[in-house]
Amino acid sequence: MKSTSIYPFTAIVGQEKMKLALILNIINPGLSGVLIRGEKGTAKSTAVRALADILPEIEVFTDDPFQLDPHEETEVYLEIARALNLTGAGNGDLPDTIKRKVRVVELPVGATEDRVVGTLDLEYALKKGEKRVEPGILAAAHRAILYVDEVNLLDDHVVDVLLDSAAMGVNTIEREGVSFSHPARFTLVGTMNPEEGELRPQLLDRFGLCVNIEGIGSAHDRVAVMERRAAFDEDPENFIRRWEAESRALAHRILKAKTLYPGVTVEKSMLYEIAQYCLDVGVDGHRGDIIILKTAKTLAAYGGRTQVTLEDMQTAAELVLPHRVRRQPLMEIADNVHAIRTRGAGKRKTDDSH
Repeated sequence: MKSTSIYPFTAIVGQEKMKLALILNIINPGLSGVLIRGEKGTAKSTAVRALADILPEIEVFTDDPFQLDPHEETEVYLEIARALNLTGAGNGDLPDTIKRKVRVVELPVGATEDRVVGTLDLEYALKKGEKRVEPGILAAAHRAILYVDEVNLLDDHVVDVLLDSAAMGVNTIEREGVSFSHPARFTLVGTMNPEEGELRPQLLDRFGLCVNIEGIGSAHDRVAVMERRAAFDEDPENFIRRWEAESRALAHRILKAKTLYPGVTVEKSMLYEIAQYCLDVGVDGHRGDIIILKTAKTLAAYGGRTQVTLEDMQTAAELVLPHRVRRQPLMEIADNVHAIRTRGAGKRKTDDSH
């Protein structure tokens, strides 16, 4: 069966903030995901699938429902195999491995907690003294992209479970004193149309980044969207080939940033800038400060640098803060962003004069 062609990520017109937020979460899943708020037909799902398509293939154990990394999670695999009494586990035998593309795992709107987390067969455990687990969506999402369309229509408790796993990188299935845990590190992408209802502020705050998108306002760019889409529909293979070099370059840049990220440093004065900015715009709690720091470091790595700049911090703030501010309207937030950019520009001029 012929596989479906994926529209190239680098061919998507506009929506630069959304594309940047997705890339940053691929580089650093520790950013706790991105929430994309906006109307339908703005390339949200296209961008997610397209980005997954250009990423390097990952290696997995054959028929492993937990998608574990054979190089870094061998001991975890053996531990899980022993807990579930899988064949060969007692001898430390490992199955063959295969390579495949990074998956985009979609969460249905009506998904129950058991479907998301997985289930334990308690009756089997009591009778046989062995655990039998039915893995859930979070098992399939490990080392993948978990795409949740219309996240605001999900049950709040299910959203809470998703965000907990995104933050901790682990999923635990519990039932009447019996528990089972497995790795669940994934890139979480949630989308919603604000006209259909909002997330509770407590859940909104748990998404690391948030971007608000709308249809492109430039006639020139809208024509480009139509032309590119028509060209793709008429001859997908040739269209993909035209964007292949840019796609490879982006994939290489993402891999380089992943390698660079652990070595990125931040001057203490920049930490004070972040803290003061969060105070200026009235952010509750400290999650905003921490995510700005992580995002700024990820931006530096994506830019090929090992030190965070004021520009990194400003861009990070624009992605991290708008959905966290409680006390000011969006216009005032925009004014504050402008103010800190102006202050940063003034600071650079002063530094350059010495």
